[in-house]
Amino acid sequence: MSEIAYSLFKSLLFRPVIAGVWRPWVEGAENIPASGPALVASNHLSAGDTVALPAMIPRRMVFPAKAEAFSGHDLKSKVVAWFLKAVGMHPMERSGGRASAEGLLEVAEVLDNGDLLGIYPEGTRSPDGRLYKGKTGVARLALHAGVPVIPVAMINSQLHKGLFGIPMMRRAGIRIGRPLDFSEYAGRTNDREVLRWITDRVMAAIDELSGQEYVDVYGTSVKSGNFTPEQLAEKVLARPGLGSTKPPVELPGATDDGS
Repeated sequence: MSEIAYSLFKSLLFRPVIAGVWRPWVEGAENIPASGPALVASNHLSAGDTVALPAMIPRRMVFPAKAEAFSGHDLKSKVVAWFLKAVGMHPMERSGGRASAEGLLEVAEVLDNGDLLGIYPEGTRSPDGRLYKGKTGVARLALHAGVPVIPVAMINSQLHKGLFGIPMMRRAGIRIGRPLDFSEYAGRTNDREVLRWITDRVMAAIDELSGQEYVDVYGTSVKSGNFTPEQLAEKVLARPGLGSTKPPVELPGATDDGS
């Protein structure tokens, strides 16, 4: 869908319906840059997050969605694919391994076009409303594209059935934080220490905005049944990255012997 068609769809239908029916509130909209590419990193409480957030911010925003959602041939699948494209979704391979890593970088073309790219660092919806460990794709993308990361917290955005079975939110909130700049680590997309530190820094910013309890394990592992409630209780931390230290910054022109 062209940018003009996207803007018309958003301003004339998408945003008015979301604002009028779900009535989400927004704080910190001024932290969205007026122009230029940026990563928008959010917690993920429900499927409605992917609809509400792009609708309520002033700029075009694209979220990656599983590639198979765009490939159906029956009428329902085609309608779903049309809607996903209409609201700014971008197909991405999420099967895991190299395919997912390459797919993540493919969506970077959104940033190359100067748009906002939405990402959920947790990699899945929260199984219980708590915040879980972020995957390092957000850091890899930020360094690869050389863009800032804008932390966002979705507040009370869980969906429930309303009248006639229509999904509803109970006055959800969108809290947008100040952009985070990681340009001092430019070029270090394969440095695991840097990727983990940046990811934890992003998750800490989201945690501060959302007020969620943080559990230092991946949400996907919890959904797979790899932890008992007692084990999860032992993984609760005051904030993401607790106890970690900032990786050293490589000075321009520095050599291996430090000269």
